[in-house]
Amino acid sequence: MKITQRIITLILSASLLAVAGCAATPTREGTGEYIDDSVITTKVKAEILNEPTLKSMEINVETFKGTVQLSGFVTSNANIDKAVSIARSVKGVRSVKNDMRLK
Repeated sequence: MKITQRIITLILSASLLAVAGCAATPTREGTGEYIDDSVITTKVKAEILNEPTLKSMEINVETFKGTVQLSGFVTSNANIDKAVSIARSVKGVRSVKNDMRLK
């Protein structure tokens, strides 16, 4: 009987640790947030790719908890403004951090 109780306790403890490992923290995303951010990143990249005035291969997009970070090199301030505007227009984007630089 004691062995059965120990096995059950061990299984419950392992399950609790596994569930806690999936929880979000201020510096780490939970599983659902990671998937949501991946979708946002993909949508922003697709919109930038559809904009003929932007060289999308030189703009990097990363998302963390709904905040999109744009980095890379563009040829004008107008392109920076356009990329930021496109990113803000995507559903699910909470804010945009602009780290793009002029060539």
